[in-house]
Amino acid sequence: MKKLTHTDNHGKAVMVDIGEKIIQARIARASGHITLAPGTIRLIEENQLKKGDVLTVAQLAGINAAKQTSSLIPLCHNIAIESVSVRLTVDKTGVKAESEVKCTGKTGVEMEALTSVSIALLTVYDMCKAVDKNMIIDYTELIEKIKK
Repeated sequence: MKKLTHTDNHGKAVMVDIGEKIIQARIARASGHITLAPGTIRLIEENQLKKGDVLTVAQLAGINAAKQTSSLIPLCHNIAIESVSVRLTVDKTGVKAESEVKCTGKTGVEMEALTSVSIALLTVYDMCKAVDKNMIIDYTELIEKIKK
């Protein structure tokens, strides 16, 4: 098994030293899904929820979340994000969230992409909780990470 990168020789948590790493273009893509009741899906499509436009608010929350990742996850580096895109689409069972985060730096943006999807889905949950008591965030996954 590989040695964990975020622990020292005594098993204590540490932030990885990226000082010697080379600067590279980095891209990460993540996705996730929340299952909703058919009536909730209809309310989202018709923009009839009391809290407002679910998809737009969740998109903005996801973008903001990517920018705040290092504040939320203790061992993440604070990186200069160059681009964040979050797209939410309604499907027959709920809402799918997809994000893409880009930077040029010494460490990747996987956590930022995953955080943006997670917060976008939690925002959908928050905005729909008054009308749907059985929502399930089905999955959140890293689809791809690239360094050039």
